[in-house]
Amino acid sequence: MLTIYGVPISVHVRKALVTANLKGIEHKVDPVIPFNPPPNWNALSPTGLIPAMQDGDITLAESTAICFYLERMKEAPAILPADTNACSRVLFFDGYAGNVFRSVIHGLFFQKIITPAILKGTTDQSVIDKILATTQPKVFEYLESQIGGDFLVGDSLTLADIGIVSNLINYQYLGFPIDKAKYPQLAKYTRGIVALEPFQRALSNEKLFAEQMGLERGFLM
Repeated sequence: MLTIYGVPISVHVRKALVTANLKGIEHKVDPVIPFNPPPNWNALSPTGLIPAMQDGDITLAESTAICFYLERMKEAPAILPADTNACSRVLFFDGYAGNVFRSVIHGLFFQKIITPAILKGTTDQSVIDKILATTQPKVFEYLESQIGGDFLVGDSLTLADIGIVSNLINYQYLGFPIDKAKYPQLAKYTRGIVALEPFQRALSNEKLFAEQMGLERGFLM
């Protein structure tokens, strides 16, 4: 059976799991934590990062590569449109999701969860305050301007939505709501994507991990 390695609450691991759910691809999850990887981790993930994937003799790392593998494994429903312009736009948002993670989510998650819970250190509130005051508004304002319907591209769930909303889930996990007054389109869009079955299944399966780490799940109600 295809195995996806990584903690399910990871933005990038969730991206692969939602894609597998959407396509109905049978899989199992090995909840690898990068801070305490298994002995064969370098072979599975040369970068040491999650997720990684193994399907028989095939191994892959990096979430977009894994999602592309799943796309070719079972083409429908597609997460990459056939139209060149639409597909290019989806790939742009997939890349932009990486920027959202690096500039907003990673710093917040590291300070609020990783540092105190795993590294046994002290949260630097100034880092959190700076992200929320400077970087986050730029990202959210841009996303607000790009939403024109239920999906970022076309009329069905694509890799664009999966990558962006996976980040926004973790933002809310940390207790930061999406301000409905400032970002009404983004808030509505995120609620709609989260309500879709592939996301609901992933969120249900990661519930135990989220609760163990003290993450806020009230926004899912």
